[in-house]
Amino acid sequence: MFIIVLFLIFFFLTALGSQNKTMHFVTEFILLGFHGQEKIQSLFFSLILVLYLLTLLGNGAIICAVIWDRRLHTPVYILLGNFAFLEIWYVSSTVPNMLVNIISEAKTISFSGCFLQFYFFFSLGTTECFFLSVMAYDRYLAICRPLRYPSIMTGKFCVSLICVCWVSGFLCYPVPIALISQLPFCGPNIIDHIVCDPGPLFALSCVPAPSKELICYTFNSMIIFGPFLSILGSYTLVLRAVLRVPSGAGQMKAFSTCGSHIMVVSLFYGTLMVMYVSPSSGNPAGMQKIVTLVYSAGTPLLNPFIYSLRNKDMKDALKKVLGLTTA
Repeated sequence: MFIIVLFLIFFFLTALGSQNKTMHFVTEFILLGFHGQEKIQSLFFSLILVLYLLTLLGNGAIICAVIWDRRLHTPVYILLGNFAFLEIWYVSSTVPNMLVNIISEAKTISFSGCFLQFYFFFSLGTTECFFLSVMAYDRYLAICRPLRYPSIMTGKFCVSLICVCWVSGFLCYPVPIALISQLPFCGPNIIDHIVCDPGPLFALSCVPAPSKELICYTFNSMIIFGPFLSILGSYTLVLRAVLRVPSGAGQMKAFSTCGSHIMVVSLFYGTLMVMYVSPSSGNPAGMQKIVTLVYSAGTPLLNPFIYSLRNKDMKDALKKVLGLTTA
């Protein structure tokens, strides 16, 4: 079912891109990326390549640990394994193109290729928002409803939540992409960014479209704040329950089970809100590129380290995967 949905959306976007080639003058964009002196570009290439490889290795190790260690076959770790799988695809939706763009002289991307990148990057980011919300709900059940947790968070229910996150994330963005792709792009075609982003695309439109821009930024705000409010609600209930625990040790143990997730949420949402909540944030192009690089390549790298370093079971499983222990 999920593969069929992806195929239909891919077909729709490809047809949309080919249609726009006949409707507009622009058939390709120039994605400037980190342009500048050759030494600076080489530095960025090396940095981004190292981040990408470490992200693949780190998240891949978490996936292997969850699959191979039977102790991790529980809902919380199944969610974590799927989250790591998501991070691999999320970083792969943009970083390989960044690397090619840095070493390329033309730095071009086709009209349909730009919007396909836009679709997958934002769909995977939306899926991550939903995953973070579900993981917060899991922690709420574990702390506030510990006796009912096994009967509620069953394996079947966990898989259902995972499927809802994936499908919902990929069904959110066809409408905004259709709105933006129908704008008249008659030149110039230079995007001063490292990814195909709605802000620069609106700026390239020959005709101002404030209503469509408002719709897209309102939609982005809903996608960001909806799951965020859900996470905030879950942790408000968790905090209220923890404060009722009489012993300090019990409170610390409860907080420690949520610490990793709170750090990931803060890192991801902090950069995301800077970029997409305000339609006129006034950030210079250089700052937008750095912030985009942080949440598109930095957070997927840090997430596996944050989760593994604060979790004894995960550390033990990773040691086995990496062959650092014989136990």
